[in-house]
Amino acid sequence: MFHTGIVLSGGGARGFSHLGVLQALNEAGIFPDCISGTSAGSIAGVFYADGYKPTEILDILSKNKRLDYLSFAIPKDGLLEMNGMHKILEKHIRAKSFEELKIPLYVAATDLNHGIIKYFHHGKIIDAIIASSSIPVVFKPYIIDKIHYVDGGVMDNLPIAPLEKKCKKIIGSYVNPVGFQEYFSNIFVIAERTFSLGVTKDIKTKSQKFDLFIEPSELEKYSILNPEKAVEIYEIGYKATKKALKKLPIPL
Repeated sequence: MFHTGIVLSGGGARGFSHLGVLQALNEAGIFPDCISGTSAGSIAGVFYADGYKPTEILDILSKNKRLDYLSFAIPKDGLLEMNGMHKILEKHIRAKSFEELKIPLYVAATDLNHGIIKYFHHGKIIDAIIASSSIPVVFKPYIIDKIHYVDGGVMDNLPIAPLEKKCKKIIGSYVNPVGFQEYFSNIFVIAERTFSLGVTKDIKTKSQKFDLFIEPSELEKYSILNPEKAVEIYEIGYKATKKALKKLPIPL
């Protein structure tokens, strides 16, 4: 039984908020000892599980601009590939398998062939992270053992299931709030909006399962495909967590 689990949602560049959440928790003496993540949450999660401090992760990832993470693909099964992110992970993640991580990690990805959710917890790490982060249409599906995987958020954008009954307390960090949007200037904006709407379907129900649930509404105005506001997004998560911790009737 773990003491404190944390679930990190998908949300593209909004995932920098997870790092602010983790920093605020650590400053409060709360150090999650089990992690579950989808997409951007899996990226933040794998760095943290590998032993990096939240500020160190921010420094590594915020140095890269949008095109450093991506490369264009022939638009047959996706407009972009995640070659840049693959290289970043290979350079910085020291553990090669889930078993080598300092903190247990579960990574959610959608099995496109069978139409089911897959929670990776064993074997090669980087393949699972890229599979979990491949937003449909925007990115090509990622193939592992002949199975096509896309973003875990398609079927489970807040993967609490792997941590239920394994942790005494569970914290949720959700970075994909949806508000009103008036203009849709291009295909990427439409794809982003459609995906964001789809992954919010069961969040209200799931949010009730957490001992602490953080969902900063300010993240609505930030694109999931633009990492260039990383520090601003980090600060939003940090401040939201500080505020949420003060409101808790009983400390975690």
